Amino acid sequence: MSSSAVEIRMAPGYKPVGEYRPVGWMQWPDNPDYSFQFMRVLGAAQEGASTVSECFQVGTRIIPGDDESWYGEWTAMGHRNKKRAEEALAQNYVQTARDNWLRAANYFRSAEFFLHHDDPRRLELLDLIEGCSFEYLRRMEPAGEVIKVPYEDGAHLDAYFLRAPYALDRHPVVICFGGLDEFKDELLHEITRHAFARGLSLLLVDLPGQGATLRRQKLTVRVDTEVPVGACVDYLQSRPDVDPDRIALYGASLGGFYAPRAASFEHRLKAVVSDGAIWNLQRSVQSSNYDPTRIAVRHAHWVFGVPGYGTEEGLAALMKKFGELSLEGIQQQIRCPYLIAEGECDFAGFEFAVESYEYSKAHGQDVTFKVFTAEETGAAHCQIDNPTLGMEYICDWLADKLGVDQTALPALLLKPFR
Repeated sequence: MSSSAVEIRMAPGYKPVGEYRPVGWMQWPDNPDYSFQFMRVLGAAQEGASTVSECFQVGTRIIPGDDESWYGEWTAMGHRNKKRAEEALAQNYVQTARDNWLRAANYFRSAEFFLHHDDPRRLELLDLIEGCSFEYLRRMEPAGEVIKVPYEDGAHLDAYFLRAPYALDRHPVVICFGGLDEFKDELLHEITRHAFARGLSLLLVDLPGQGATLRRQKLTVRVDTEVPVGACVDYLQSRPDVDPDRIALYGASLGGFYAPRAASFEHRLKAVVSDGAIWNLQRSVQSSNYDPTRIAVRHAHWVFGVPGYGTEEGLAALMKKFGELSLEGIQQQIRCPYLIAEGECDFAGFEFAVESYEYSKAHGQDVTFKVFTAEETGAAHCQIDNPTLGMEYICDWLADKLGVDQTALPALLLKPFR
């Protein structure tokens, strides 16, 4: 039996300096942007979209603050998992192939994060992300569907439809989307197993300003989110396998504005969730002592279609746009049950979630306020430090509001995961 030396490659000058805080694991405590994005990938391990060891291996190789280092290391890890998936499929190891495609998609998604919006590598990575997601969807049972939801002026909303694997003619469905930077391919691993276990089908969609809808069609954010959400409801009500009277809505992060805004005008919805409430985006940003050089500001210029990043005029125009994203004077029009799920350490401002809740209560609405504390974990923005806890609560709430008795689900039509 022989042994060989193994080279352990680390970033130049690497020192293990990570620490656990109330908001979760901070890989680089002096770099909140990098640490939050690292925690985002690390938390996905609980849902099968990363592995702990692979994340920490990448973490030792990244030079914090070096965007090329971030891109290169996560891209390499994505290709490693993609290759493993292809080799497994060649041997008919379908489950291993599926698992690796899901991880590869998430690693490629993370690799894209710090690139400039006009960097051609964004589209290259999107092709890789969606390519891995498509392979994963094809091998679900029932197979997931790649959908183009009809939209305005010949455009479409890129989406995935995932049918819950139960012997029902018509299923309740949840329309799901992220916010400033999350899109459908991340939701694929975040919510699917929790929704399926509770009898819920899903439409994971890229709204204007998100994912493929932004990157390929150049459709930027619109404030009247009831328009694209209405297009999603129209699509779902055209499907024979959807119960048209049991359609709900879930939005995460800035989607915590998009969802209640849409539900204020789209009254065919039976329930709505804000995972991280955004009551007034301008006030949230101003209260967070924001740094105009941080990645979120650069990203916002892109997704909102506001030119002038890095200039005073551009920043002023962006802040004016943020001021349009307010639910005051609007949210009282929601007619369906409304859930606000909030971490007590949310950087977007816990106090604004409280204000949103109290506003709905004062208007006599059916509103639930779920707070995740640092002690129980899940206290970060959108429970990114422990997403499993958030999804368990949210999907139980949705199942209740859509009339699903989890003790009386029908027989499985097919197993969702081989």
